[in-house]
Amino acid sequence: MYIGQAAHRSGTTIKSIRHYESIGLLPAARRQGKYRVYDQHSIDLLIFIKCAQHLGFRLKELQAIFTGHQGLAMPWSLAQQAIDAKKCEISERIAALTHQHEQLVEFEASLTQARADCPLESL
Repeated sequence: MYIGQAAHRSGTTIKSIRHYESIGLLPAARRQGKYRVYDQHSIDLLIFIKCAQHLGFRLKELQAIFTGHQGLAMPWSLAQQAIDAKKCEISERIAALTHQHEQLVEFEASLTQARADCPLESL
């Protein structure tokens, strides 16, 4: 299938497909004349990339997973390591944001108390 159909089937854009090829994330499509022709493996990989990006993976992280595995089977062990690292990163961000939220609640309470204790506000 041509690039437009590949973009449609994978839910990506033609521009994204070209970009993924240019950075080596997607193997170069075979050519039929001047047209790129994609197979189901390429579509599956495009869907994987889109899903991974939606889950917070950056293209550089995805490149690290696929380095040296172009055209071969999915490097499951590297993907699992990347998923574990991403889960850890997200857990750390959640903890930091939870702490920040708790500090904001305390700050708000201290401001509310200071406001209640300040008789000058009624002047």
